[in-house]
Amino acid sequence: MKTLIMYYSHSGNTKALANEKAEEVGADIEEIIEAKRPFMPIGIHRAVNRIRTEITPIKSHLDDYEKIIIMSPVWADHPVSAIYSLIDCLPKGKQVELIMVSGGGGTRSSSEGTKNLVTDRGCEVVGYTNVAVKLNRKTGKLETKTLDKEINLSYLYPIVTVIGGVLLIAGAYGLGRMSKK
Repeated sequence: MKTLIMYYSHSGNTKALANEKAEEVGADIEEIIEAKRPFMPIGIHRAVNRIRTEITPIKSHLDDYEKIIIMSPVWADHPVSAIYSLIDCLPKGKQVELIMVSGGGGTRSSSEGTKNLVTDRGCEVVGYTNVAVKLNRKTGKLETKTLDKEINLSYLYPIVTVIGGVLLIAGAYGLGRMSKK
């Protein structure tokens, strides 16, 4: 089965894991890149609210693949917003495996919604895994652990939303003051 791994990586952990997975299953691989990388709190706000972001054009011909593995970092219990944009590009009839990469939190409150986005595109979700990744400083290698029990971080949503809003307002205020000088 011809397989493509598509991933977004912020710190490099998801990229390292995607490369390992591509080698393991013999898949092609492509990085998803945001046209403009947001300030982290804004990125978290977008992820939690499933706001799409502009991504650079996809180079792979998605119709050429039977299975697409999508790998994403987890921000506040959700995949990053670039992944929502990628899902919007999926052609019908693909088998899609979703792998969410975190420091240990998982995606308990968003997993069903993310799966629904894929099935709404006419694709079949053939796997959904939350993986905790940690860099072993002694060996320099990633250590992974599939999460059986996820930590529910949903209580952070209102906090993240407020902080993101405050930062947006402060940034806009600062830009407005700078433009008057």
